[in-house]
Amino acid sequence: MAAPGEEEDVMARYRSPLVSRYASAEMGYNFSERKKFGTWRRLWLYLAQAEKSLGLPITDEQIQEMEANLDNIDFKMAAEEEKKLRHDVMAHVHTFAHCCPKAAAIIHLGATSCYVGDNTDLIVLRDGFNLLLPKLARVISRLADFAEKYADMPALGFTHYQPAQLTTVGKRCCLWIQDLCMDLQNLERARDDLRFRGVKGTTGTQASFLQLFEGDHNKVEELDRLVTAKAGFKRAYMVTGQTYSRKVDIGVLSVLASLGASIHKICTDIRLLANLKEIEEPFEKDQIGSSAMPYKRNPMRSERCCSLARHLMTLVMDPLQTASVQWFERTLDDSANRRVCLAEAFLTADIILSTLQNISEGLVVYPKVIERRIRQELPFMATENIIMAMVKAGGNRQDCHEKIRVLSQQAAAVVKQEGGDNDFIARVRADPYFSPIHKQLESLLDPSSFTGRAPQQVAKFLKEEVRPALIPYQSKMGGKIELAL
Repeated sequence: MAAPGEEEDVMARYRSPLVSRYASAEMGYNFSERKKFGTWRRLWLYLAQAEKSLGLPITDEQIQEMEANLDNIDFKMAAEEEKKLRHDVMAHVHTFAHCCPKAAAIIHLGATSCYVGDNTDLIVLRDGFNLLLPKLARVISRLADFAEKYADMPALGFTHYQPAQLTTVGKRCCLWIQDLCMDLQNLERARDDLRFRGVKGTTGTQASFLQLFEGDHNKVEELDRLVTAKAGFKRAYMVTGQTYSRKVDIGVLSVLASLGASIHKICTDIRLLANLKEIEEPFEKDQIGSSAMPYKRNPMRSERCCSLARHLMTLVMDPLQTASVQWFERTLDDSANRRVCLAEAFLTADIILSTLQNISEGLVVYPKVIERRIRQELPFMATENIIMAMVKAGGNRQDCHEKIRVLSQQAAAVVKQEGGDNDFIARVRADPYFSPIHKQLESLLDPSSFTGRAPQQVAKFLKEEVRPALIPYQSKMGGKIELAL
């Protein structure tokens, strides 16, 4: 920390690149100290309001004083108090009480530290999902537009990264979209499954509140319900220890890790396609691909997504380990770990979604390269069609099969041993045996006849599954996004 009165040199301290370099201002604020401690004060206000409504001796003046100072946070005083008390919640109780002297006696009444700590975490997680979901919907929308545009464009398919039957550019994109639609559903479900910890007391028994309300169980239950509603939750966990179950964090980070896996796969495909020169991510006019090789057009956006997605996928191990070692009603060895992994998971997901949106808004397709690759491989794929055409023209299936086997191996040798182009069709044209179907060869080699129902699948998938899933987010689709550093 800088000495009092001295201006801190922020460039002389490590700052997480998740915030300083990549993440959106909105997600950065969601995990900020200001959001956290401002939420603590609101939770103390909700508790006091609910306790007053249920008959505890709390005055309107005390409530109004708290309301007037929700964002009047003296962070310097709070830091000094925490240094002295070694307790962050009590430091902020004292700091809030300092600017609310009339309400000081009833701030945090009956509550334990996890009342503000855990409930704030749940609010932040919920709000984090609400920031991610529209971004994910925008990515899906942009890719859906791309898939629709290229629904009919034939492209060489790959299995085992070896040439396979044809697909279309749009159909391949739909494979990406389907994974992201699963992620959209998973994130929505994880958000909607979140409950409030509520007003549960030190070990989750609500004993302190039962004492405050002189044994009135109904009032204790109503207090829990009122505060839960004020915080914007429909339900609270019925049973807790001092904390809400840390299995909740596993569920949250699991869906984010799954999103990371989807984006890693998509961006790996884009990187491979960039190497094939079939599709490239956007490349800016003054962008430099390499300090040594001026011609390079590296897929740096996709590489960034893969790099950060890898980090996101590993973070789920933290809550798994944490949940497994929570002793009885709680231990504090969860706290420092959760400060890191929960924030980093959402910040990282935010970054890769923004970057993937930028990629999907500027994907460049090179049809001539795609056509050339098809011409290299399609002749071999068309052999069955040629055999069938010859049989229809009166030929013998076995004789034709042998002829094609010989010619295709000769053509393969030209490609593999000489580095030449696939000349299989030229060999068929030059062989008198195939003269009955020479005029049919062009139609037999039409790439669109090898893509099956890919265009129809794209249209049906986008219409029946993708577009309806995006309806709740239509008002937040927004414009194009600029790439962060």
